[in-house]
Formats: sequence, structure tokens, C-alpha cells
Amino acid sequence: MALTARPNFGCKAGFVSSGDAAMTIAIRAFIASLFWAVAGIAAAQEGFWIQIEARPNRAQAEARAAEWDSRLNGVSSFSTGGRWYAIVIGPFTEAGARSRLSQLRAEGAIPRDAFVANGRGFGERVYAGAPGIDLRGDIIATPLPDPNAQPEPTPEPLIPPEETLAEARAAERRLSREEKRELQTALAYEGFYRSTIDGAFGPGTRRAVEGWQAANRFEATGFLTSKQRAALLDSYRGDVASLGIAPVFDTRAGIQIDLPIGILASSANYAPPFARYEATDESGAMVILISQTGNQTTLYGLYDVMQTLEIVPLDGERQRGRNAFVLSGANDEITSHTVARVVGDTVKGFTLVWPTDDEKRRGLVLAALERSFTAVDGVLPDDFGDTSQSIDLLAGLEIRRPEKARSGFYVSRDGAVLTTTDVLGSCTRITLGEDTDAQVTAEDSATGLALLQPENRLSPIAVARLTTNTPRLGADVAVAGYSFEGALGAPTLTYGKLADVRGLGGDDGEDRLSLVAEPGDAGGPVFDGSGAVMGMLKPRDTSGGRVLPGDVSIATDAAVIAEFLSGAGISASAADPGADIAPEDLTLLAADMTVLVNCWN
Repeated sequence: MALTARPNFGCKAGFVSSGDAAMTIAIRAFIASLFWAVAGIAAAQEGFWIQIEARPNRAQAEARAAEWDSRLNGVSSFSTGGRWYAIVIGPFTEAGARSRLSQLRAEGAIPRDAFVANGRGFGERVYAGAPGIDLRGDIIATPLPDPNAQPEPTPEPLIPPEETLAEARAAERRLSREEKRELQTALAYEGFYRSTIDGAFGPGTRRAVEGWQAANRFEATGFLTSKQRAALLDSYRGDVASLGIAPVFDTRAGIQIDLPIGILASSANYAPPFARYEATDESGAMVILISQTGNQTTLYGLYDVMQTLEIVPLDGERQRGRNAFVLSGANDEITSHTVARVVGDTVKGFTLVWPTDDEKRRGLVLAALERSFTAVDGVLPDDFGDTSQSIDLLAGLEIRRPEKARSGFYVSRDGAVLTTTDVLGSCTRITLGEDTDAQVTAEDSATGLALLQPENRLSPIAVARLTTNTPRLGADVAVAGYSFEGALGAPTLTYGKLADVRGLGGDDGEDRLSLVAEPGDAGGPVFDGSGAVMGMLKPRDTSGGRVLPGDVSIATDAAVIAEFLSGAGISASAADPGADIAPEDLTLLAADMTVLVNCWN
């Protein structure tokens, strides 16, 4: 048996077997690992740490710590008891931790709710990042700078406090619960506090205070000095005072509500079903009270109508329940929020319209409206106030109109629509009619053809049948289109003659028509006498200052349309040669096939 020499630690024998040696090595390794685990815990207990986040299991904590380690020095992860693991940087002295916390928050390098933690609550270290931690100093050692990197701007120095931390804590203890609630409200108004306004200063309030202090160049202690409290409250109180929020009892509408009468007129303009309280300045702010007799059907009708108004931007929340709805929207100019519900045999609610660049004060006003809105006896009569009518107004409010409207026609049984590229422009939304959203699936700027696919499958009554015959010069033709860009509920037929089977430049893919067309007709189908589609009307070309005679129009012919559709994966239907149909039959065919195409912005 092989023998291994070892030092004598008081044992009688100076030699052991190789098996005993292996056992000894294993014991030493266990003792070493235990030593370093204890050392890790001890190290954690000796300093203060900036806790970035926590994760519910070890694997997630190690993965997230590795991600943070790629951006920051001194990243570690410790067990905090149970199944949670803290991801931290440090250790520091207490003052160093708070200073570094303020710096990293100001740079946006860590979450706003990061905080200083005492390491005594930490257990096993499960992740240790790159070296460079100096427990004796106040900062973490950083790597050498990249010689090619642009120098970072020097952060502005912190504003020195006028009170010690002990004095700030003592002053806070003297605050009443109501004063603490106001401070929490002011912190929430500034965007730093997101919890309950309860007057109890727990960890959430401390983190909010630290965030506000860091954002305003104060040392992030979590305790406000007297001057800091005054600065925070002065900003909040000033904005509240400027709004002049006060209770208003509108007996005509049967609604009691708190309104910002410092901004809005104290009396309403009535145009059923709305009572409009409008701004006294140029801000565009407005509160509209909704009051009308009705039920669920009335509510649903109002839901649809409200979305046609300019005061309800297209992008935003849309929720409709059995007895209530919410509409929110925002654009570059305004943000609006509408709430309405069935109350007995009435429908009541409100709309807040506010400038987009004044979000903090809007939040105050919306909270006041939601908190105070009360439906009481009374309802706005249908014939009360301004009952004047206008195609562009609904109860005194401007109806949203598309940026541009053109015509199109169905070319497939699932509702695909052919139209002109002239309608596309810089649209943020394209609809077939008023409310069927559609997407551009193909376009060709050379021919001016565009293909639209509705987001929801449609089943058109009629689909275009393209002529396969060469049309006869001088033959009667008709264009179906929305000549007045949607003012009429159906397309108009405009009759004329085929003047040439070539365009003005001799293009074989175009036909020249002798008829007077309107801009809204562009994109509409050109019919021959049998009802077959022989082309699509193009918009009038005004490039180069050229002005064509009023009765000259150009159409893209059927052969070009068929080729375009084939390239887009649609097999065009061919028309069978047939006799001319009666004008009334052509009118019905045109109404079933032609579509209003709207471009919204």
C-alpha cells in the first residue's frame, strides 16, 4: 500500500494512507468554502449597500446581477432570507452610499426606487462581480476610461443642507398626519410617489423623498429639511391655486362636480347633450358635462358619436361595458378623457380636454373630476340652449374630418380595394368609409395604383369585372366616385365619352376620357356601357403648373390593373362581353362596388 508523508498534528503516526489523504483534502476544501461563505456574509455585514432590485429566486438573481455587472462595478447578489435575493453594489460607508446613490440616480444609471441598505440583513453571497470594491472608501473603483470616449459632463454640485440629518428627522416628527399627507400628495404630483396617501412615512415615502432630493440636487437622505419641504409644497400649492378647483352645481345638467374655475368660465354653453365649460385663455382646456335622457342604447350611440369628434383623438383607450364607457385619446395638442354611464333613465358623464404639455396639472384636474362627480336630479332637455345645426358640428363641437377622401372599388371577395396612391399621403390611419380600418398591401407610384386590405374581412355585394375588349372610341363611359368626398352617403355617377385609348403622352396603359370629374372621384371605377370596369380614374395632374381643360380626365386601363393585381396575388375577374345595361342598374352596381377611402391625420 502506498504511503504519503504529512506533518504530524499531534497524532502518533507520521504517515497516512492515500485514502486518508483524500479525505483530508476534502475536509480542508469544505472548511475553506465555509470560511469564504462566512467571510462573504461578514463582509456584507460590515458596510452599506445600494440595493438596485430584488429577485424571487437564485437563478434570476444571478442572471440579473451579471447584466448589472456589465454596466457597474462592485455588483453582488445576496440572499435576504426566504426565497428573495437582493442585487446590490458596494460596500460603502453610510455617507458614501448615499452620495453614490444620488449620483447614480442623477445619471439615470439605476432605478429611481433604488435605496441604501444595511448589509446586516444579507445572507449568502450568490454572485460577486469584478474586483474594485474598497470598503474603506466612499466610492467604488472604476475602470480606466476609454481614450476614444467623449468626456461626460461634470454633474452639478449638491446644494448644501441648512439642517443636519438629525434636525430634519426631529422636524419631521413634529408634523401632523395631515401635513404628512400633503407632502405625499406633493411627491405624487411631482411623479415620485405612487402609493397610498395615508400620512405614514414608510419605505415608499422615503424612496420618493430620496428621488425628489436627487432630482433637485440635494443629498438623498430620505428626510426633508424645512427649506426642502417649503420648496416642494410651494410648487404643488402654486399649481393648485392657479387652477382654482371649486364645487359647481349645474342644475340644468343635474350634475355636481369640482371644476378648475381658475382656468374655465364659470358658466356653461349648452348644446344638448353637452354643457361646455370652456377656457378663458388660449389653452384649449375644456370640461364638458354630458346629460341626456336615455338608456343603454343611448349610451352605446353616444360612445360611437363621441369618437367622431375632434376632441377625442384617435389614439387612446376605448372601453365599453354594459352601462358605462371610457374614451381616452391624445395627440400633439390635446389629451382628452371621457367617462359616461347610465344613471336611472339618464346618461351622464364628463369629458376633460387639456393641453398635452401640461400633464401634471391635468392629473390634478382629472382626479378632482373623478372624485367629485355626482349625478343628481335633473337632465338637460333636448331643446335647451344652442340647437343650431351644422354638418361640421355636433352640439357645438367640431366633427373630425379626414385629411383627404378619394374613391376605390372592390376587386376581391374578401374585400380588397383598389384605389389611387393620391389618397395615401402621410396618413396615420386609412379607413374604408368612416370606420373600417385598412392597410396598404401594395402600391405602384408609376401607375398610381394602390391596394388596400381591410383589417376585418368584408363580403362585398359586387366585385369589379375587368373588360378584356379594346373599348371603342367615342363610346359612352361612366365614372363612379365620391365626388363630394363623403358629404353624400353614396357614390355619384358621372357620364362622358372615351376620347382616346392612349394617354396625353401616348401611353398605351392609359385612356383619355371626355368628362368632368371632381378630386373625390379619383380612384373610382370607369365603367363601359355593359357595367364592365375598363379602368380606374386618376387624379388630375397639376405638376409643372399645367392646367388641363375641365372635361379632360385620365384613367389607368384594365390591362394595367390586371397586371398590378396579379403581382399582389389577386386574380382579377374578367367580364363576359354583354349588352349595355340600363342606367338604373349601373347606378346600383356602382353603389355596391364603389368605396369611400379616407385618409386621417
